[in-house]
Amino acid sequence: MTTPSASATASPSPPGPGPGSSSAPARRRGHRAAAEARAGLLLSLPFVLLFAVFIAWPVLQSMFMSFTDMRISDIRSPFAVDFVGLDNYIAAFEDPVFRRSAVNTGVFVLIGVPLTITAGLAAALALDRGVTRLRGVFRVGFYTPVVTSIVAVAVVWRFLLRPDNGLVNTVLGWVGIDGPNWLGDERTALLSLIVMAVWRNFGTSMVIFLAGLQAVDQQLHEAAALDGASAWQRFLNVTLPSIRPTMLFVMVTTSIGYLQFFEEPFVMTQGGPLHATISASMYTYNQFGFGNYGVAGAMAYLTFIVIGIVTLAQFRLMREK
Repeated sequence: MTTPSASATASPSPPGPGPGSSSAPARRRGHRAAAEARAGLLLSLPFVLLFAVFIAWPVLQSMFMSFTDMRISDIRSPFAVDFVGLDNYIAAFEDPVFRRSAVNTGVFVLIGVPLTITAGLAAALALDRGVTRLRGVFRVGFYTPVVTSIVAVAVVWRFLLRPDNGLVNTVLGWVGIDGPNWLGDERTALLSLIVMAVWRNFGTSMVIFLAGLQAVDQQLHEAAALDGASAWQRFLNVTLPSIRPTMLFVMVTTSIGYLQFFEEPFVMTQGGPLHATISASMYTYNQFGFGNYGVAGAMAYLTFIVIGIVTLAQFRLMREK
């Protein structure tokens, strides 16, 4: 006769989840995660290589050049050049043409950015609320200059701004005004390029603003209208706060574009007359063309620093509002 304790000891233990069976799904999940990680790394490898070769390496190389006296004759032995510290940055500040180009770039930004944003927002408001049937036609018409070749635009604007028989001076002559040499006069050349740049670039702002306006809650407009708010009050208190992220994006991208102002003066005036329209980016490009790689690199990074400061200031300004 066996005791209960003895029978319990002798009976086989019921089957249950052992240590080996519980760890098998975990191991499978680990293998699957590792396989997915390897596949992700393999798929991202082309982008990493392209970024390293065409973006990271040129950035590091230009930064290295800005602290050396590297010229075009040293291009085959870049590590044999002499380290000059901040001499290139000091030389850039002491260059009167670079200072003139910095002032011109500041004028481009201070005048061009507000005009471009205002024109883009006005066109977007008109298309969003006013001209509904012809919205597509006007949208294409306003955006066409953005995608048009700068060379074709330059030919048209040179014809319009000719001092003798240009369309602008011809119209001014009808009302008894003797128009100036718009692109050949130091006093009017910069303004002419700004007007051309605003005309060519406000279509981009218009498209972005139009997308932002279509996302504004119309119930807010209806509630404000029921409270007796005028159209201007609804614009200030409902529309503008609702499109603040859009406004910030347009401000930042437009400012960066004008700080890198290059195509218009390069094609239209070559920086003349008397450096009246030369921009910082164009003068930096000229220094690269002359083989002054160290000074050109320093100028490029000074422009980069200014772009960073302006961008941070805009983010701070919009956050405070």
